[in-house]
Amino acid sequence: MKTSRVVRQSDVQQDVGWRSAPYPVVSVDAAGAVRVVNEAALVLFPGAAVGGSMAGTCPGWLVEAHERHTGGTRDRVSGLIGERSFEAHPVGGDDGTVTWWLVEDTDTRLAREALRLERERTAVLGEVSSRLLTSLNPERCMQVAAELAAGHLADAAWVIAPGGRRDFPVARCVRGGDVVHERLAVDPDDVAGLAEALQGFPPVPSRWIEPSSAPGWLVPEEFGEIGSIVVTPLPGHGVPAGALILLRRTEQRAFSEDEEVFARLFAARAGAAMSAARMFAQQVSITETLMRDLLPPKLHQVDGIEFAGRYRPALDTERVGGDFYDVHPAAVTTGAGAVESLAVLGDVCGKGLEAAVLTGKVRTTLQALLPMASDHRRMLELLNNALLDSHDTRFVTVVLASVARVGSEVRLRLTSGGHLPPLVVRTTGEVQEVPAHGTLIGVLPEIEATTAEVVLAPGETCLLYTDGITEAMGGPLGGEMFGEERLHAVLASCAGMPADAVAEHVHMVASQWIGGGSHDDIAVLAITAPRGRHLTAVGGHGRGA
Repeated sequence: MKTSRVVRQSDVQQDVGWRSAPYPVVSVDAAGAVRVVNEAALVLFPGAAVGGSMAGTCPGWLVEAHERHTGGTRDRVSGLIGERSFEAHPVGGDDGTVTWWLVEDTDTRLAREALRLERERTAVLGEVSSRLLTSLNPERCMQVAAELAAGHLADAAWVIAPGGRRDFPVARCVRGGDVVHERLAVDPDDVAGLAEALQGFPPVPSRWIEPSSAPGWLVPEEFGEIGSIVVTPLPGHGVPAGALILLRRTEQRAFSEDEEVFARLFAARAGAAMSAARMFAQQVSITETLMRDLLPPKLHQVDGIEFAGRYRPALDTERVGGDFYDVHPAAVTTGAGAVESLAVLGDVCGKGLEAAVLTGKVRTTLQALLPMASDHRRMLELLNNALLDSHDTRFVTVVLASVARVGSEVRLRLTSGGHLPPLVVRTTGEVQEVPAHGTLIGVLPEIEATTAEVVLAPGETCLLYTDGITEAMGGPLGGEMFGEERLHAVLASCAGMPADAVAEHVHMVASQWIGGGSHDDIAVLAITAPRGRHLTAVGGHGRGA
């Protein structure tokens, strides 16, 4: 019976035409013996023969699948034969024989693998963009780039930013470890392609870099032997942002050309973010430097006279605006031998950065005119001419105050160029308006300016202020102007206070009046004759302190 059955299967093999079937076919009985094998299958399994054992000629995944199938588990399986992949489809016979049809799906598998890899890389690039572009700190960008590169591209990564000739900021990270920041004295020529990458030249292929030639500083502690290296530039906005170095250990496969291409894509994202962060940091530094001369100065006691100021720009998000004040100690010496300091308070038409730019010009011009500080009118005329000669159509109002201490009193000469008249609060609480008037500065070729003299007894204050105080809109209903009458009342309550307390109180009351509403720039400058004979009793510092 057994011989007859084998013959019949052989006859089936010939009659059915399996020998010339385009797909590999192998039929195996329940005992694992090959019953049928066609020509296409013999190409895959050269040692297969009718009557031979499946286990010795077919791949292990197919043998295991056959055992599961004869045990009752009937499913399709897939696996590799060499570098090709196949799906095996079982067809069971009545006698327990299983015929396995093998359909090659190498192209499909490679396409799926490529799609999976592309999705992973897209996710990595998305994470790079998301994490890097949310930070404008250069060191933070370097840290994130090194961490992501070590986590997704290599066993270790270096991010090297442009620096000196041999002193470079670096961030390095080993996969799973912390990022280390440092400045490292290195020679870029020690690593093949690094000097070129730092200059923005295209990378050299990794196969051209001999890992054994890597300098000691490039190998992290306890990293082991380097198996392959990739060096690629970090492109920036117009200038290189640095270089990226990727390291793999010897036990890992070398970088492929496809991985090098992806490393360049990664580097392009990282370089753009690092370049943007560096540009932002430079702009912040430049802004801080330029802003330094636009911000109001810190005031203190000068030559036995108290000075205090408060400033609030129209926009709470801004730091500068059109209002300003300055105190120039010991600007001139009077004929009586008293030292006069020059206090200035002004208001440029407009608000925001454009007004602040003109504010800087006005303050610089007035500082250049300090040698003639004793002649207020002449200073204002020259300032007026300077503004008329500029292309800016904005004007400015300003008040000049020459201040000198004579005995226990403080004497002031006040000249107004179109500004609000100064106010004096006596120790009795009486508030007086100083009759100093004049025309706007920067409008007409000729100006008018009157000078008034005031004497402050100990404890009395002269207040210079801008219309951001008097014209502030607010109050209980939000639409009422603060006004001069209310300012007089507030100032009267400051009788006998030190200059800093007067300035703070006026500024605080005006701010409370405004609430959360909009307002113009606000500036106040308080000049106070200290109480008592000794300056130390009022926290004085002597001349120029």
